Amino acid sequence: MPANDLTASLQQQVQAAYAGKTPLKIVGGNSKAFYGRQTTGAELTVLDVSGHSGINSYEPTELVLTARAGTPLAEIEAALAEKGQLLPFEPPHWGPNATLGGTIACNLSGPRRPYAGSARDFVLGCHVINGKGELLHFGGEVMKNVAGYDAARLMAGALGTLGVLLDVSLKVLPVPQDKLTLVQPATLPAALEQMNKLAGQPVPLSASAWVDGYLYLRFAGAKSAVAAVKQRVAGDVLVDAATFWRSLRELQLPFFAEAASLWRIALPQTADQPKLPGDWLLEWGGAQRWLKTAASIEQVRAAVAALGGHATLLHGGSGSDAFQPLPAGLWQAHQRLKQAFDPAGILNPGRMYEGL
Repeated sequence: MPANDLTASLQQQVQAAYAGKTPLKIVGGNSKAFYGRQTTGAELTVLDVSGHSGINSYEPTELVLTARAGTPLAEIEAALAEKGQLLPFEPPHWGPNATLGGTIACNLSGPRRPYAGSARDFVLGCHVINGKGELLHFGGEVMKNVAGYDAARLMAGALGTLGVLLDVSLKVLPVPQDKLTLVQPATLPAALEQMNKLAGQPVPLSASAWVDGYLYLRFAGAKSAVAAVKQRVAGDVLVDAATFWRSLRELQLPFFAEAASLWRIALPQTADQPKLPGDWLLEWGGAQRWLKTAASIEQVRAAVAALGGHATLLHGGSGSDAFQPLPAGLWQAHQRLKQAFDPAGILNPGRMYEGL
C-alpha cells in the first residue's frame, strides 16, 4: 500500500477510536513490549504501524535522514553505513524487529549517549497523528529550521502516549576515522574516578563501562587523536571490541542473563554508589548503572533518589512498578500534555503511568 494510503488508513483508525473512545495499543516491531508498563483499557484495539515503513529521504551531504516510523532500524543503519555515516546515539535494538518509531518513542540510546547525546537530541522533526486523528508536523529537516523543535522532542520517550509517530527526521554523523578500546582491571570506585577524570580531558572518549571488575574505555575520532590516547591512557587493547559494545548495548553480556529483577538506574556521573546489595554494571561514565538485587522496590528507589537519581525496573515486579513515581509538579505537566495531545486518552493508555 502506498505511504499516503497507509497514513490515511492509520488516521481513519485513530479518528474512529476517538469517536468511540476506544483505547489503542500502538505496535510496530514489538521489540520493546517488555519495556515499561502494559497498555491498559477495556476493548483494547491494536494499531499496527509496522507497514508504514521506508526511508523517505536521505541527504548524506546534509547529514539528515527522514524515515517512516515502521522502518526497521537495521535497514536505516545499513543505508547510513553505505555512505560512511551512523546514528550518533548508537541505539539498542533489543530484538531483530526493532523499528525507528519504537526507538524514538522509548528515547533509547547506547554506549555513546554521554559523549554524543541522546536519541532526543538528534530529532529534527516528525509527523504524528494526535489522539483526535489530526495530522501534525513538528520541526523540520535541517538544523536551522527550529519551528516546533521542542514539540518534536516531546515524542522521544513518550511511549506513544502523545501521538502515533508517522515519520522522523534525524541528524546523522560520519563514522569516526578510527576506534580503540582499552581495558584494565579496576575496583568500582576507581573505575568511577577514572571515567570522570577522562570525561574532563581532551581525549575522544566515546564509551565507558565497568563490568566484572574491569574498566572498558572506547575512544573514537581522528586517527591522530586516537593514536595519542595510547600514550596517555593505560590498558590493554581489546581485540573484538565491536562485539563487546554490541553485547552491552543489547543486554547480551552474561551479567544480564537470568536477572530476576533488573534495574536501570540513572544518576549524576559523579554520584556515590548507592548502598544497595546485589551485582552492579556501570556505563555512560557512571550515569547509567545496572543492578541485579533482591532489595525491595522501595529500598532501591529511596537509595537512588537520595543521590539525585531515578530507577527503572526493567525486569521483575508487577509491571506497574516500571517507572519511578513523578513529583506532583511534573505529574501535572504530564497530565496537561496528555490532555492537549490526546484528550480522550486513547493512545497507549497506562503505558507510562496509570492515568496517562
